[in-house]
Amino acid sequence: QVQVVESGGGLVQPGGSLILSCAASGSISAIYHMGWYRQAPGKERELVAAFSSGTVKYGDFVKGRFTISRTSVNNTISLRMTSLEPEDSAIYYCLVDAWATGSGAPGRNDYWGQGTQVTVSS
Repeated sequence: QVQVVESGGGLVQPGGSLILSCAASGSISAIYHMGWYRQAPGKERELVAAFSSGTVKYGDFVKGRFTISRTSVNNTISLRMTSLEPEDSAIYYCLVDAWATGSGAPGRNDYWGQGTQVTVSS
């Protein structure tokens, strides 16, 4: 009953920029955590940036290069990534920790998007 859709990935040259978007929809009563994670081949999934209980968190590797923000559309966030490096290549996933209502599985659950590929290469 909660859908999470990411968009905006693609191929970019080193030093370039990308903007990712994540939209959550459905029977959402409250969102506790909403943010971006990434997973590169052979590596564990890691936090990129997230809004969590009124705070903003970034992964240590971000070092000021990425900015997460809320958009004017309800339950939508974006991630602006600059100074991209080949090491940033990964599948980027959006996670929404939300309280859902209605039929299905009401209550608090984690909802993941399908992921969007980001490739940084010359």
